[in-house]
Amino acid sequence: MTSESPEHLRTSLAAAMTMDFKKGRFYRNAASPCVNVLLTYDDGCAGSCAYCGLSSRRQGEYGDKSFIRVDWPTYSLDDMIDRMSTSGNRVKRVCISMVTNGKARPDTSEVILRLKERLDLPVSLLITPTITTKDDLIKYKADGADMVGVAIDCATPELFEKYRGSGVGGPHRWERYWQCLEEAIEVFGKDMTGAHLIVGLGETECQMIEVIQKVRDMGGSTHLFSFFPERDSLLAEHPQPPIGQYRRIQLARFLIDDGICKADNFKFDISGKLNGFGLPEEELDNIIRKGSPFTTSGCPGRDGAVACTRPYANCVPGPEIRNYAFPPEDEDIILIKSQLWS
Repeated sequence: MTSESPEHLRTSLAAAMTMDFKKGRFYRNAASPCVNVLLTYDDGCAGSCAYCGLSSRRQGEYGDKSFIRVDWPTYSLDDMIDRMSTSGNRVKRVCISMVTNGKARPDTSEVILRLKERLDLPVSLLITPTITTKDDLIKYKADGADMVGVAIDCATPELFEKYRGSGVGGPHRWERYWQCLEEAIEVFGKDMTGAHLIVGLGETECQMIEVIQKVRDMGGSTHLFSFFPERDSLLAEHPQPPIGQYRRIQLARFLIDDGICKADNFKFDISGKLNGFGLPEEELDNIIRKGSPFTTSGCPGRDGAVACTRPYANCVPGPEIRNYAFPPEDEDIILIKSQLWS
């Protein structure tokens, strides 16, 4: 018997723990109140993105492939709904991730409807622009989804083409991803659509910040990731970005998305490295000390707090946390300050 969507879905290890399918503890008691689910098919994803664990070019059976460096076990949708319905306030949002497979278009709609029929939870979508039309977006909103993410990932068209497009024989196109982001903002509204961007694929800090500003000017926000190499992927040997680079981009994203600064206020050296935020030192220090710029950026629950905390999705649990899934404590802030200009 096949275990394909829409009857079956894969879910992150963190979400499986939240739903009590798996046993375990989160480092520093981090919580994962967003249940991330992934549509799954025997013939997999047609994408061949160089950094992705689900890439068609990565060896192994599709159902056994890790994603974001962890296992994504498969469960029935009905069983997941049963677990979430008895989870109390541990689950605050569900996010459905599409893959590049034609069956994902109608199945996304089916999963939204079944979730909304039994659960009083907000539902986000991580859509695949290559197969998603504006009419699909209109239907998904009517079905009950309230927020959308578009994984543009790369900061420049050249990097996108190299790692997601013709450079790896992939179907994705830079122009279509930006067009779809614009469509999603039109359909779901301002501040209801996020662009996923990955720091460390070869862009300069200036290039990444310009893209973050572009997304904000369009009416979207940015959900930021630090590159984290996936075993056996084409970029398995590609290094993570230096922690200082990631901290500067995190702070810049926060300032832009919260309307405190624009990219034009920032200063860069000749190599494109950020070396000034254009704010008085005391004001900037107050923002840093709050810790908010360095927590995970993602879709919120109804309480307004980020639900999609993605604990340790782009770092190993330990002292060098990239995205804090909880408010940084005083000792964390001391470390962050030391990293910021490293």
